[in-house]
Amino acid sequence: MDELPGQEHLAFTKWAIEKGIEINGIAPARFPGRRLGMIATKTIEEGEIMLTVPQTAMLSIDSIPSSFVDLFPEGASVHGILAAYLTHGDAKALKEIDAWRNVWPNWQELEDSTPILWPTHLRRSNSAFEDEDNSSTPSLLPPSVSGLWNSFEKVPVDINYDTRYQNMLAQEEKRLRHAWEQVLSVFPKTEWKTFAYYWLIINSRSFYYISPGKGEPEDWNDAIAMVPYADYFNHEDNAACEVRFDHIDYTFRATRRYEKGSEVYMSYGAHSNDFLFVEYGFFLDKNESDSIYLDDIISQDLTTTDKKELVHQGCFGNFEVTETGVSSGIETAACLKYMSKRDFRIYIEGRSKRAFDAGKSAEVIRGWIGVYLEECERTMEIIGSMLEKLGGSRRRSGGEKWEKSRLEVLLCRWGQIKQICEKATSAVGQGK
Repeated sequence: MDELPGQEHLAFTKWAIEKGIEINGIAPARFPGRRLGMIATKTIEEGEIMLTVPQTAMLSIDSIPSSFVDLFPEGASVHGILAAYLTHGDAKALKEIDAWRNVWPNWQELEDSTPILWPTHLRRSNSAFEDEDNSSTPSLLPPSVSGLWNSFEKVPVDINYDTRYQNMLAQEEKRLRHAWEQVLSVFPKTEWKTFAYYWLIINSRSFYYISPGKGEPEDWNDAIAMVPYADYFNHEDNAACEVRFDHIDYTFRATRRYEKGSEVYMSYGAHSNDFLFVEYGFFLDKNESDSIYLDDIISQDLTTTDKKELVHQGCFGNFEVTETGVSSGIETAACLKYMSKRDFRIYIEGRSKRAFDAGKSAEVIRGWIGVYLEECERTMEIIGSMLEKLGGSRRRSGGEKWEKSRLEVLLCRWGQIKQICEKATSAVGQGK
């Protein structure tokens, strides 16, 4: 059963209505064992609009004074400017959104769930800001998050390509540090913790937004705005909620019937659990979009010539694995392990399949997945050992309890990754 969310949430609901936000049959609620979410306060029929948020109620680059925006150099991060405004904006103007700010997670809540705020030994990654003295510490985060491995030494790929869903913690740290440097150039006395708090709030609670009459920004991370009340929705991969933004309003429409008392979700997008973990501080028990990547494993097993061949054919990188199998790029790369370059080109160009051997391809791919499975087992063993040491303490401090909780989260995530490896291994070669 849901629990009352608290007076601050009731005050925020009143504020939202005064701002022109139309709320129909939904309200914030606490769900035992989980975070705050949205509950149906009545039966909601399929096709019914549950929430409408006008542009005038949003926090965007268009809603803050141009005089403030103009303080920053051209090309400055929109994300950083919004965080700077929440940190240094006009006190009277910011007071007007106090009812909204009062329902945001506090620093401790962010620190509990967000890997970027965890202590170094729990969040070791290949970030440029990583402490070199920490290089002997095992990496406990998944490779898609950390860019590191415990079971083998990663070799340089030496090929530039978009890896949005890999090395994610390093990418997030780079964006935060860059925004921090920009705000310091305008407000030199900015407190790091305050700015980082607002940057992370925006990062985890923003929606897609493009200024009216303008095109997509060069950096997709800058196509953002904060949408009050809509940020109560929790994520479900195939949520029965249609979300539309027409540069005037955000509307949220039910695509099936919701019974009174049920939780109402929206989809944040088809993202892996590692992405959800880094960006939002949670991951799903069941996620149809969950995946891992074999880029580092395949790169160390191919020659430079092989990698250049894949680049030439437009199929290098983002070698994705799901429970149902592997991407076509992985299948293509596997052919290079037993075909001559001539046969490979004839095959990839569709002129002849004579050189293709399904059995050999499956064997190569299972070997690559097997390397990832070894990483799972080794890292789960490390985390298990750390938990055993904490469990042996008769009286645990608050910090030890916190660490135990984080380690249990990591162990759970590694268990999911192990399952992906095992199921993908079984799926490889089937139906061919």
